[in-house]
Amino acid sequence: MAKREGRDIKAVWAEYRKTRSEELRNILMEEYLPTVRYNAERIHAKLPNEVELDDLMSAGIFGLMDAIEAFDLDRGVKFETYCAPRIRGAILDELRSMDWVPRLVRSRVHKVDTARRQLEVELGRTPTNDEIARRLKIPMGEYEKMAKDASAVGVVSLNRKWFETDSNKDVREIDILEDKRGGDPIREIQRKDLKELITKGLSRAERLIIILYYFEEMTMKEIGATLDLSESRVSQMHSSILARLKAQMVDRRKEFQQAAAV
Repeated sequence: MAKREGRDIKAVWAEYRKTRSEELRNILMEEYLPTVRYNAERIHAKLPNEVELDDLMSAGIFGLMDAIEAFDLDRGVKFETYCAPRIRGAILDELRSMDWVPRLVRSRVHKVDTARRQLEVELGRTPTNDEIARRLKIPMGEYEKMAKDASAVGVVSLNRKWFETDSNKDVREIDILEDKRGGDPIREIQRKDLKELITKGLSRAERLIIILYYFEEMTMKEIGATLDLSESRVSQMHSSILARLKAQMVDRRKEFQQAAAV
């Protein structure tokens, strides 16, 4: 049975359900952080080298936070099964928003697919990688890189159609729908707009630090444990972010005034 700091994780879940304590929420986030890393690394392994693992981890942590907030113990579904698709969905949504597949990659993927289809028609069978590389007149190493890019594009395009799980029970879409219960929807929209306005132009890691510290009220130590960083490193990054934000305030004063007037 999973435990953290001598505590039964099932007991933590039960207590969190009653109190919605931020301290307990943070314990749960640290408990399931390896699930974020596992899913981020699996997706990263199929992506071009330009994509940073840390960016995927940051996006996955947002998915984990949403999963913890929305999880219903009464459904009888293991949290590991429930949270995995939400984590992957958050990562893939981030990849889409970044438009991480550049035009050059898309062009290369198209060339690989065209060559493969042509050879299938000519040979009457699935061509080997070596045959495709010769058709494209490129070294085998370059072809393998192009094939890796093609695999990554396929992962993103399939995300909305299905979710894989490590259990025998598939997760239905209803199991991963966001829980809309509770809270003032107008206030939530205002909080979301404020977060986006404040964190505009920040990297994913920097944005996460600001949101966890000011909106989720986590301590530097808790943020460090969540992001797998030292407390001093989080504090250093926080100070750097604040300095840059202050320098931008004058240039963005009109933007903030317009947002406040809405």
